[in-house]
Amino acid sequence: MEIKVNKEIRSYNESVFLGLSLRQTIYGILAVSASVGTFFLFQDRLNMEVISWLCILAAAPFGALGFIKYNGMPLERFILIWIQSNFLIAKTLIYRPQNIYLESAKPFLRSLTKRRKKLLAKNTEKSKPA
Repeated sequence: MEIKVNKEIRSYNESVFLGLSLRQTIYGILAVSASVGTFFLFQDRLNMEVISWLCILAAAPFGALGFIKYNGMPLERFILIWIQSNFLIAKTLIYRPQNIYLESAKPFLRSLTKRRKKLLAKNTEKSKPA
């Protein structure tokens, strides 16, 4: 007996706060606290336009960590795998095509060249003046 289950059930995430998952909620709080901290740190030193850009830059990494998924992996796991594959376990892959038809025909081609050499040798012997 087979029970059919929809594929959407695999991507189900339980929402904790305002439709966000626990992971998204935690990273959202960290993003807001990073931007608020940046605002109060530079409030007296810079003008408002520069502070607003700094707040965005401070919140962006936390927002990316909480909300971006690539191939079903969260961003920090994807970054770890990317570093591992490109730097830690990196190796140069060289593509060398292999013509299987030529490999299978090599014995036949060798026999043809031997035949041609024999024919050329016979023809040159016949064409030599005595």
